[in-house]
Amino acid sequence: MTEFVESAVKDIDSRLSELKQEVAKLEAARAALVGNRRGPGRPHGASTRARSTTRRRTAGRRSRRGGGRRGGNTRANQALELVRSNPGITIPDIAKSMGIAPNYLYRVLPRLQQEGQIKKDGQGWTAAA
Repeated sequence: MTEFVESAVKDIDSRLSELKQEVAKLEAARAALVGNRRGPGRPHGASTRARSTTRRRTAGRRSRRGGGRRGGNTRANQALELVRSNPGITIPDIAKSMGIAPNYLYRVLPRLQQEGQIKKDGQGWTAAA
């Protein structure tokens, strides 16, 4: 009977070893596909303290300024200036001028339109009157 138990344990250990190797291969393949990115939540190594400090600082800044877009030379402001100086400019042209990917601008320009600063004119954008 002990021979049977020993044999069963060896078989189980052997199979577990095979499965561990398979898991390692699958995890490597998954990491290659998704770029070693973690799922939802904070990135690896992020601390709760740093995040709450940042939130407090930005919340205070917003409340003092009364909300709205940041001052300075933000990308939204750069895009707005390009639209004002080049009526009818398209998002790909704006992105090329700014040296960024156009997908960011597909979110920013409609927001500027909602704020009444620009309007869509066919495929391009113009400054609002």
